Amino acid sequence: MGSGAGEKGWAERRSVLFPFLLSLFCPAALSEQIRYRIPEEMPKGSVVGNLAKDVGLSVLELPTRKLRVSSEKPYFTVSAESGELLVSSRLDREQICGKKPACALEFEAVAENPLNFHHVNVEIEDINDHTPKFTQNSFELQISESTKPGARFILGSAHDADIGTNSLQNYQLSPTDHFLLVNKEKLDGSKYPELVLKMPLDREEKRSYHLILTALDFGDPPLSSTVQIQVLVTDANDNPPVFSQELYRVGLPENVFPGTTVLRVSATDQDEGVNAEITFSFTEAGHITEFDLNSNTGEITILNTLDFEEVKEYSIVLEARDGGGMIAQCTVEIEVLDVNDHVPEVIFQSLPDLIMEDTSLGTHIALLKIRDKDSGHNGEVICKLEGVVPFKLLTSSRNTYKLVTDGVLDRELTPEYNVTITATDRGKPSLSSSTTITLHIGDVNDNAPIFEQASYLVHVAENNPPGASIAQVSATDPDLGPNGRVSYSILASDLEPRALSSYVSVSAQSGVVFAQRAFDHEQLRAFELTLQARDQGSPALSANVSLRVLVGDRNDNAPRVLYPALGPDGSALFDMVPRAAQPGYLVTKVVAVDADSGHNAWLSYHVLQASEAGLFSLGLRTGEVRTARALGDRDSARQRLLVAVRDGGQPPLSATATLHLVFADSLQEVLPDLSDQPVPSDPQAELQFYLVVALALISMLFLLAVILAIALRLRRSSSPAAWGCFQPGFCVKSGPVVPPNYSEGTLPYSYNLCVTHTGKTEFNFLNCNEQLSSGRDILCGDSSGALFPLCNSNESTSHPETLSVVSSI
Repeated sequence: MGSGAGEKGWAERRSVLFPFLLSLFCPAALSEQIRYRIPEEMPKGSVVGNLAKDVGLSVLELPTRKLRVSSEKPYFTVSAESGELLVSSRLDREQICGKKPACALEFEAVAENPLNFHHVNVEIEDINDHTPKFTQNSFELQISESTKPGARFILGSAHDADIGTNSLQNYQLSPTDHFLLVNKEKLDGSKYPELVLKMPLDREEKRSYHLILTALDFGDPPLSSTVQIQVLVTDANDNPPVFSQELYRVGLPENVFPGTTVLRVSATDQDEGVNAEITFSFTEAGHITEFDLNSNTGEITILNTLDFEEVKEYSIVLEARDGGGMIAQCTVEIEVLDVNDHVPEVIFQSLPDLIMEDTSLGTHIALLKIRDKDSGHNGEVICKLEGVVPFKLLTSSRNTYKLVTDGVLDRELTPEYNVTITATDRGKPSLSSSTTITLHIGDVNDNAPIFEQASYLVHVAENNPPGASIAQVSATDPDLGPNGRVSYSILASDLEPRALSSYVSVSAQSGVVFAQRAFDHEQLRAFELTLQARDQGSPALSANVSLRVLVGDRNDNAPRVLYPALGPDGSALFDMVPRAAQPGYLVTKVVAVDADSGHNAWLSYHVLQASEAGLFSLGLRTGEVRTARALGDRDSARQRLLVAVRDGGQPPLSATATLHLVFADSLQEVLPDLSDQPVPSDPQAELQFYLVVALALISMLFLLAVILAIALRLRRSSSPAAWGCFQPGFCVKSGPVVPPNYSEGTLPYSYNLCVTHTGKTEFNFLNCNEQLSSGRDILCGDSSGALFPLCNSNESTSHPETLSVVSSI
């Protein structure tokens, strides 16, 4: 390596306005490049330039932007600390670019976060590090003594790998009186020497001449090499061979097969005999490996495959020698014609592992380069994407493209894309190649959980075991990992917040809803929950759904008999029936309720026991007790009915009620009947019985007097509607009365209640409408046993025919 490398150890960046100006006139112009110029053979680690500064990055940004070089060969690297572009391997301009007049390395500077590309062009300057070299150390040249002055002889040329002024520029010949050196130039610009005879030769005077040929370049300092030339003077041969052409030119496609004839040279000699026998040869036979020469015919054929991309032109010197030793020379120039024989290549660089699905439009994804070794139109390549993909190609620089996003990415719809890029050259016929890459789409939490149903309705039978599963909700999230992992919770409810946790809970992982207690249909018939499904993304997304729980009824409540009821002392009440009651007469009504619902509360009434079979009938659904026939003489005045009330559940539940019926036309008849009961023989017990009866009568009379007093006072102070049922002879005709603790309305029929001023239901349930329409009064007794009319007809003097007595039996 010459000392010029040390003197040119600088890096120069040159701003280029041409690409910018070109972009103003041509939309497809290439983007401006960052350009540097350095000499070849710079030591490893030498600074080319401050790349970070030139691309607009500060030193503080380097760790996150990860500035690096994307190139096929690692000629350069970027300092992670300073951002300087450094030489990382030997730069031999002749090895990299050969004889090209301009040598430049183009590559991409890649910065990440966000991904961006910058085009860098480093021009490699030639230094004079190669000496001109001859193919041989010595040449032998035979010249006949009869050769006339002015004859020319082509000498072997030297080769210099450098270019420009550093390449071979001149030949010099050692001083001699008989010969002159002339520098000649080929079409490709290379120099070769010609030896010109100045004076006639005389073999008898001097048989040989020793010359030194020197090849020099114009480098700084210049380099040179020498070769020995031995000129042998031969005996006279009057006529040398003569080629038909001094210069042969031919164009040859690079794809010709070995063995193909290139051309045939011809030469003539006017001598006769041996002196006219001509043989052909290459002057530099060891240097020619691509062609073969037939020494007899002068036919040149292809020996090895030609490659336009390696050698574009061959300049061959042929020699024709006759039998007398005289020679003639000609030049054959073979131009290799380019053929579209190289398929374009697509080379990807900076290919990411994942592309996030929320990547914005126009984001740089990858950098790719196109390589075609052909020239001209054969080396011009057009790239395009195959199929419909959310990407597009943008021209970055010569044979460099950027792959950018051109559509919305959705991993849930398409988790990956097989992107096929086809490169086609402009040759005729054109050649193309395709390269397919797989781009994986990264997940982003952009999907909220979705429940399988818009709402849930669950039926749960009451008396369920605590801890049992009553429902399960399920939501799906098409995202991946934590973004698609769903957990469940109760967001809201129409239950009391404090009581919610004691009623239900939900499994966060499975969405199973558990009952924390046994539900009671009679207390809680339905409730509603708002459940939430939430993923574990950042930020988390959620969805809500409504879950309505209907608590179904079970037959867990037996019927409850409201009438007949037991007296305050626990004794059974009795009903009085007129002796003249006709068949179908409404005696009383068994009233019962059931806290259950539906069929479980559908009550039916059945007679279990009766004192006289066939005397009374019982309504199956109404519970009404009516006379089935008239009272006979042999029938007892006191009758007892045992009634069973059953619900419609499975299995059914039941309750019983005992009815005590007394046939009598007046209360005075009732009392002796009551005394007809078996009495103890003890006189003291009989006395107690009469005292109780007397006390009951007195109490009833007292209560009647109080009621009358109150009624009179109310009558004076307010309208008749204000004292209503407290007026003697007035019947309170009401609609259906709902018994205590009864919420379903399970009484099969509506009925009228006759009540005292205390509001207590203590009397027989009779059809007051029938009594009023027949003009009969209804007598009701209070707790003391006193009787007073509650229902009367329009006639104030009517006598009671039916009355209900509350008394102890």
